[in-house]
Amino acid sequence: MQIRAAVSRNAGADFSVETLDMLDIQADEILVRVVATGLCHTDIAVRDQILPVPLPAVLGHEGAGLVEAIGADVQGLSVGDHVVLGFAACRQCPQCISGQPAYCREFTPLNFSGRRRDGTSCLHDQDGEVSSHFFGQSSFATHAIVAAKNAVKVTKDAPIELLGPLGCGIMTGAGAVFHALQLKQGESLLVTGGGPVGLSAVMAGVVRGADMILVSDPLPSRRAMAIDLGATHVIDPAAGELAEQVRAIVPAGVENVLDTSGIAPVIEAAVGALAVRGRLATVGVPRSADAAVSLNILQMLSLGIQISGVTEGNADPQTFLPQLVDLFLAGKFPIDRMISSYRLDQINEAIADQHAGRCVKAILTM
Repeated sequence: MQIRAAVSRNAGADFSVETLDMLDIQADEILVRVVATGLCHTDIAVRDQILPVPLPAVLGHEGAGLVEAIGADVQGLSVGDHVVLGFAACRQCPQCISGQPAYCREFTPLNFSGRRRDGTSCLHDQDGEVSSHFFGQSSFATHAIVAAKNAVKVTKDAPIELLGPLGCGIMTGAGAVFHALQLKQGESLLVTGGGPVGLSAVMAGVVRGADMILVSDPLPSRRAMAIDLGATHVIDPAAGELAEQVRAIVPAGVENVLDTSGIAPVIEAAVGALAVRGRLATVGVPRSADAAVSLNILQMLSLGIQISGVTEGNADPQTFLPQLVDLFLAGKFPIDRMISSYRLDQINEAIADQHAGRCVKAILTM
């Protein structure tokens, strides 16, 4: 069959929307008609080849839509089901079995090779193969072929056109607060970066009953959005040293920090804002593969602080995404407030708007 897809052909270049040929599904796969897909910073990092995926490629990894066909071995899904597409995992290794599929031993080849497990791509143009199965889906397209075990069935009561970002960015921010930081009621939270991931952390902090939620971001529009979603204080990083600004609000420091920037000096400054036995989790993709932070070991020892890297919010999409959908339907996780919709052929405009802060979370509709 033929589909329309946004194709990344050259590092750093604009996407081009093209017609591609899609092969048939395999026995363990489903065909999904994509309704909408979120635009994530990781897509741009791959487009720019900071994270390598063979080009040309169809990216996109926050897809949601309707099941149109199922393979012969698929169980638990039916044609017409509403699904959110998660990242790919083998579901057989020790990490997957223990409920941590983001640390699957096959995570890199399954999500970044541009191929199925058998080494084939399901997408072709007139010159040959185009990388598919990015994060197990390649959802910058009207249709996606996905391993059934990586699709999450959701209730039809929820607006499927809004749910795609639950599969990565929103899951990452919320999951980091719930699972990695394990924020407790009455604790404080500092979020560095007020983009979609950071704002998802804000909403999670509200759900968890955080006493104070601080957000540091250079854009006034995002600081305003943070307040709208439940932050108690916002910080302009240009107004002074981060730790000093935080301690002017919370003199003893904050118990929890989530860094979404991936910027080494920001992470280092955030460490200085931690309280005794404070916890810092970092989820942001850095701007270069060799980015590193410098930490004072004696400070870490004397304060008993904990620092961790987090992938996909330490969450299992199969169990966590339905929880987020329930929170959304209950009015406790208002993701719709930060979403702006664009057509697939407006993908480059959406990227520019999101980068400039003219929108918070762009969703591409098909």
